[in-house]
Amino acid sequence: MLGNVNYSTMPHILPFQRYTARYEKWFEDNPWVYRAELRAVQSLVPEGRYGVEIGIGTGRFAEPLGITIGVDPSSHMREVAHNKGIKVLDGVAENLPFKNSAFEFVLMVTTICFVDDINKSFEEALRILVKGGHLIIGLVDRTSPLGQMYHRHRESNVFYREATFYSVEEVLEVMKKTGFDDVSFRQTIFHDLSKITKQEPIKSGYGEGSFIVLRGTKQ
Repeated sequence: MLGNVNYSTMPHILPFQRYTARYEKWFEDNPWVYRAELRAVQSLVPEGRYGVEIGIGTGRFAEPLGITIGVDPSSHMREVAHNKGIKVLDGVAENLPFKNSAFEFVLMVTTICFVDDINKSFEEALRILVKGGHLIIGLVDRTSPLGQMYHRHRESNVFYREATFYSVEEVLEVMKKTGFDDVSFRQTIFHDLSKITKQEPIKSGYGEGSFIVLRGTKQ
């Protein structure tokens, strides 16, 4: 029990509530990994459009991308993002606190592995998007070297212990079933994390890199 909320009933949220500082430290310890992932995401975020980040965390992606509103179930994460000038609402991906057709894009970066229902999460994203709007997903591909390493060592990682890892093909299938098409891909992180430098490339497609970004369009 933390505060007045029983996080034991929400195991995906608990580590982010307890270990916010550890979460932040990962970005500080892996700056070139973070910047490569940010560049990959940025390459598919439409300029000049109004968007929201679901699972915004501490705002590590939203702030540099100019996203001013987000959703996160962890009050500790929300507080950090709020201090960066971002409006963050309490909520989960399966039940978003927004009206229909409210945004031109929805961003979810390393969020889907922590949701309870990926199908419902994508349906909610579809609901709050305008026609022609984009769902942008950033994830560590389960079939990649990094994804396999995270999966093997998940029990020793406070964040990934409760995670469900997905392959790109699995996410693509759910996106298309939900009503997203015209999917574009970017990939990065082609080396061990300790060997990533500021020159880490961003490529189209998937199947080589460990971090993949998908952008689908609402039909």
